[in-house]
Amino acid sequence: MPMRARAEALRTELSRLRREIHTHPELGFQEVRTAALVSETLREIGGISVRTNVGITGVVGDLGTGDGPTIGIRADMDALPIHEATGLGFGSVDAGKMHACGHDAHTAILLGVAHLLKEEFATGKLKGNVRFLFQPAEEIGGDGVSGAPKMIADGALTGVDHVIALHVLSTMKYGEVMLPRGPNTAASDAFRGVVRGTGGHGAAPHKGTDPVWMANIVISALFGICARKIDPMHPAVISIGMLQAGGATNVIPSEVVIAGTIRSFDPAIREQLHAEVDKAFATARLLGGDYSLEIVRGYPAGNNDETVTQWMDDVATEYLGNDKVDRLTTGMGAEDFAYMQQLVPGTMMMIGAEVGDINRPHHTPVFDIDERAMPLGAAILAETVRRYLSR
Repeated sequence: MPMRARAEALRTELSRLRREIHTHPELGFQEVRTAALVSETLREIGGISVRTNVGITGVVGDLGTGDGPTIGIRADMDALPIHEATGLGFGSVDAGKMHACGHDAHTAILLGVAHLLKEEFATGKLKGNVRFLFQPAEEIGGDGVSGAPKMIADGALTGVDHVIALHVLSTMKYGEVMLPRGPNTAASDAFRGVVRGTGGHGAAPHKGTDPVWMANIVISALFGICARKIDPMHPAVISIGMLQAGGATNVIPSEVVIAGTIRSFDPAIREQLHAEVDKAFATARLLGGDYSLEIVRGYPAGNNDETVTQWMDDVATEYLGNDKVDRLTTGMGAEDFAYMQQLVPGTMMMIGAEVGDINRPHHTPVFDIDERAMPLGAAILAETVRRYLSR
């Protein structure tokens, strides 16, 4: 039976797994119940060597002949601190926690891939190895270090030659995929600056220095960086997500907090953005004030390997048609899968999972997916691996 038909036969099981995980969401490095479900399922499938507590709460499964190349497949398991408002019958039972980005589906999909590839190895036609990487804390844990670096530190990628992954996308129609070559996710850094003055009485602004006025100039300078300082051929984003100042209408505060995100693809542009953000805040000193600035480096930019991407592209094109594979679109979202791509050639595919015409964006209380994307995703991943190990 063809891989896609076998994957479709698993649809009910994949939905059961996804809904079980969705009902009991766990935040980063707290995925104890989810990890137990994963390890138990892998052992039930059989023939898979299972390691637990990898990268704190991660699970690694190894399947194969012991010789030949090794390809890794990664799925993230963590939920978000969001209160669910979907009204689904299998909604979160834990207030303030929700699978609002599709990691429940990713975990179920990879378990489906394990089922499919176990059957392939049973035929004796494959030579090589598959490593199933069930990763915690893609959304970053409490110490600021996400799950991928911690799994890498525990040896999860040791001996792996290539790595692949997918991410459901609730804003793209089922039956379509996004598979760009080269940059596919952005480097993501956070900044927090404080503009300082003396403050004073609102009726006598001339008797002090006003950081709100200074912050207005700083903000204009920040928004001018990408437009006037960065080569327009290099994508870059600076967005302000937080402004804090004062507490009374007749008091000029002594400081204003400005915080936001910096996104880029090119490492040199990343460094330039950091320097320009500092220059923007430094304008406060020209106006009689002062400032402090902290820039926290987040995930690096992800890069889809040309060769690995072509393997996945061949399968997606065969299953869906050439016009359903978007090879041009990318975005400034960030993903810690990029840490894995830095070590071994790898590719992440975005797979459409839009729920009809309903708007259910990622990281919102109403997020949901079309579950038909799960067997399709499992088929694409499993068939890519089958062809890779059959070469």
